[in-house]
Amino acid sequence: MPSILFLCVANSARSQMAEGIARNLFIEEKEVNIYSAGTKPSSVHPCAVKALAEIGIDAGDQRSKSVDEFLQTPVDWVITLCKEESCPVLPGPAKRLHWPMPDPAGSSDNKEELLQNFRNVRDMIKDQLVQFRSESLSS
Repeated sequence: MPSILFLCVANSARSQMAEGIARNLFIEEKEVNIYSAGTKPSSVHPCAVKALAEIGIDAGDQRSKSVDEFLQTPVDWVITLCKEESCPVLPGPAKRLHWPMPDPAGSSDNKEELLQNFRNVRDMIKDQLVQFRSESLSS
């Protein structure tokens, strides 16, 4: 069974949303193991949970994880989601993709604007995952 690890710095927003969306896209067929992590894990951002809930994905049980937890885990795909900052690296033979996504977490002090930024990134990640599923996992 293939596995995917989504990486960003804090494992609080982008990689968490990618994990939730991927689990939702791939869970029915149980076709992929899905993980997410970061180099400086913090906590899952409430706007990430809310943005996912708006599209029917419950991320309430997800937690921020360190990339160190996955150093011994065989992973087929590593997908980094950083844009403005240095992306984490996971050593090993995994195939690597980079999807540069803006970090929505510090994008605004206005709560509604902040949530909208999370929605925008969520939708970009979902589009990438749908394309990834049809192009990479089907081959």
